Amino acid sequence: MAEHLNGRYILESQENLEEYLKALELNIALRKVVLFLRPEKEFVVDGNHMIIRTLSTFRNYIMDFTLGEEFTEDLSSIDGRICKVHTKANRYTGIGGVRAAVVGCGKRSFL
Repeated sequence: MAEHLNGRYILESQENLEEYLKALELNIALRKVVLFLRPEKEFVVDGNHMIIRTLSTFRNYIMDFTLGEEFTEDLSSIDGRICKVHTKANRYTGIGGVRAAVVGCGKRSFL
C-alpha cells in the first residue's frame, strides 16, 4: 500500500512547526528543544503495518501501528500526554486522514 515510503528521510524545513507546537500547548522550553533538533525519519511499511522511527541526538521515538486501527501513542516521557490516534489509507499517498485526539486535556488535534 504505502511501501514507496520505505526509507530514511532528513528534515529539510520546519515551516509553521512552532505554531503547531503552540496549538498543542507544549511549553516554551520543549518547543525550543524541538525546533533546535534536526531529526531523521525512518519509515518501514509492510502492507498496512507501519513503523515510523524519529531519530535525533536528543531522543529516538518509535511509532508502531496498523493503518485503519486506533492505537495509543504514549508521549508521557516527552510532554506528559497520551494520545488516541486513528489512521487511514489514502489512495494517492497510501496514508492520510490522520486524526489524533489528545486524552486528558480536552483538546483535539487533527493532522
